[in-house]
Amino acid sequence: MPTLPIELVLLGWSTILLVVYIMTQGQMATLDRGLGWNAGPRDGEAKPLGTLAGRAQRALRNFQETYPAFIALALALAVSDRGGGLGAIGAWTWFIARIVYLPLYLMGVPYLRSLCWTVSVLGLILMLVRLL
Repeated sequence: MPTLPIELVLLGWSTILLVVYIMTQGQMATLDRGLGWNAGPRDGEAKPLGTLAGRAQRALRNFQETYPAFIALALALAVSDRGGGLGAIGAWTWFIARIVYLPLYLMGVPYLRSLCWTVSVLGLILMLVRLL
């Protein structure tokens, strides 16, 4: 079996990371709104989210903003046979920064969280540079 480019391996792991973000947000919202709300049809106005659930929701939304670019770049690097080098470094940088970002956001850590987001975008830029 041929070895996959690291960008595709990280793409697979990023799917698990997406599920972690979704499950974290869902669990926090359920804690705030109750199991009945989560299991029900969610008709009508939802109870506002508390601090932690709100952070989890915003962290998920933030992940979803950069995730399409990561997917596109990882696939483009793999199919163009330009993986490795800066592309691999960029993919690892994005992936690790996105792992670190979630707990920083949930804990409400300012500045360091923003720096972590900036590092993740730098990872995407490195991937783009390798592709072009």
